[in-house]
Amino acid sequence: MGMCRSHQVFCAILSAILFVCSSTDISAATLDEVRSRGHLMCGVAEGLMGFSHLDARGVWSGLEVDFCAALAAAIFGDRNAVKYRPLTMAERFSALRDGEVDVLARSAPWTLSRDMDLGARFVGTLFFDGQAIMVRRSQGITSVLELSGASICVMNAGSAQQSLEEYFSQRGMRFTTITFDKWDSAVEAYLNERCTALTADLTALALVRAAIDQTGEHQLLPELLTKEPLGPAVKQGDPQWFGIVRWVLFALIAAEEHGVSRANVDAMRQSPVAAVRRLLGTDGDLGASLGLSRTWAYDAIRQVGNYGELFERNVGMRSPLKLERRVNDLWSKGGLMHTPPFR
Repeated sequence: MGMCRSHQVFCAILSAILFVCSSTDISAATLDEVRSRGHLMCGVAEGLMGFSHLDARGVWSGLEVDFCAALAAAIFGDRNAVKYRPLTMAERFSALRDGEVDVLARSAPWTLSRDMDLGARFVGTLFFDGQAIMVRRSQGITSVLELSGASICVMNAGSAQQSLEEYFSQRGMRFTTITFDKWDSAVEAYLNERCTALTADLTALALVRAAIDQTGEHQLLPELLTKEPLGPAVKQGDPQWFGIVRWVLFALIAAEEHGVSRANVDAMRQSPVAAVRRLLGTDGDLGASLGLSRTWAYDAIRQVGNYGELFERNVGMRSPLKLERRVNDLWSKGGLMHTPPFR
């Protein structure tokens, strides 16, 4: 009897040891593979202005592109140690699951089913999208709450129509929908003033506005009808890689929060603020926990910039999309962007 118990205890200990060892092997797999390859493989959308755009010279730009460049800088000390793989909506998650890309930066809303059922884990939010409404400035409308009785152009039988109906009905507001099977038809109807407003995702409306509006006549109303967090995703089963991608994103946001930019990052390494010195690797070595160098965050910020810099040049007021920060601003400025402490 005692021998049986001893055997069971021995087996339990052996199983635990094997589990820990196998977990360690799995956790290091992606980082080791990326380093062995010599570059990061980043999955992006096909030609989405402001997020992942390939120009005539073959140069990629956009918010998601810059994030992957920051990730490459954190790993290799070189923002150019990355290759971009354009992916369709149908193939994006299978490409991640099959190891064709190391990180999926392609715009995809973070949902429960995507986070749990597709073999992917979202690391955080890079951009808060959501359903918005666009109107003409000449109408004098400054809020969605002023649209009671309005006619609104919307795509037929989709989530946008459902969200529109729910938002207005919850507030006791009357409205008329004019529905379309094709997006181009909805835009054309709005431009021909068949409806008071046009509704779709914020980014879709911003792209339309950039294409048609040279005079500033069209404005995006401040309220969002829905919230759609977009962010990088990695394959399940590699906690170290998940942590690396997550904390690079946090580092960009924390840099903006502490006033660290590409222009002043070298001077800020001697900041009197301990949190800044830890972030930039002057004090301590936070990179050790991630399997990265002491200067991983410094390298990313020095070569790519902080989150605010990425936002402004790609989708913000310095870009063709001219989006205001709003929910994508720091928590201290009324937005939703925040990070855990760096310690």
